[in-house]
Amino acid sequence: MSKPRIALFDLDHTLLPIDSDYSWGEFTQQIGWTDSAEFKRRNDAFYQHYVAGTLDVHDYVRFSTEALRLHGEAAYREAHARFMRDWILPLRPAALALVRGHQAAGDQLAIVTATNELVTRPIAAAFGVPELIAVELARDAGGWITGEIAGVPSMREGKVVRVAAWLRARNLDWLDVETTFYSDSTNDLPLLERVDHPVATNPDARLRTIALERGWRILDLFTND
Repeated sequence: MSKPRIALFDLDHTLLPIDSDYSWGEFTQQIGWTDSAEFKRRNDAFYQHYVAGTLDVHDYVRFSTEALRLHGEAAYREAHARFMRDWILPLRPAALALVRGHQAAGDQLAIVTATNELVTRPIAAAFGVPELIAVELARDAGGWITGEIAGVPSMREGKVVRVAAWLRARNLDWLDVETTFYSDSTNDLPLLERVDHPVATNPDARLRTIALERGWRILDLFTND
C-alpha cells in the first residue's frame, strides 16, 4: 500500500505574492493603528532580519501584535476583513490551482507559516486549507492575546518540530507518510531538507542556487500573472 501523501505549503511569497505579516503592518499604518514613520522603520528592520535569517521571532511578535492587542478582538475582526479584501483577495490563480490539484489527488494539506495565527488563519481558510501550522499566540485570562508566543514558533527549525507534532497528533511519523513542501526561502531549509519532495517555489536567489545544486524541483507560480 502507498503511504498517505502530505502537501505542506509555506504562505508568504509562496502561495501569496506578498509577505502577509509585513503587509498587515503596512495596513495597520494605513488605518491609523500605528505611528506611520516609527512603525515603518521598525517593520522594515525586522523584515531585513527575517530575510537574513537573523530575526528574533519573540521580539518581532511582540512588536507586530501590539496594535492588535491594544485594539481588541472586535476591531481585529473588522480590520482583518478589510485587509483580506484590499490586500489578499483575489488569490492568485496559479496558487489556487496548485492547492486544488493536491486536494483533488486526495493529499492531506497544511499551510506552515512563520506568520502569526491571527493574520494567517483567514488566509488559509480562503485557500480552503483548514490545517494551519502558524505562530500561536499566548492568551490572557480573558482569551485575548498577550503579545507572547505560545509553544514552539513555526520558524526555521521550529517548522520541523511543529510538523512532527502535527503528524504525531494523527498517529503518524515522517516514515509513515510521503511529504512535499513548497517554500520560497532559505529560512525554510530545515523543513525542505526533511521532506521527501522539496519544491523551491518562487525561490529567492539563495534558495534557487541551492535548488539547482541539489536537483530540487523549482516552481515559479506568478511569472504569468
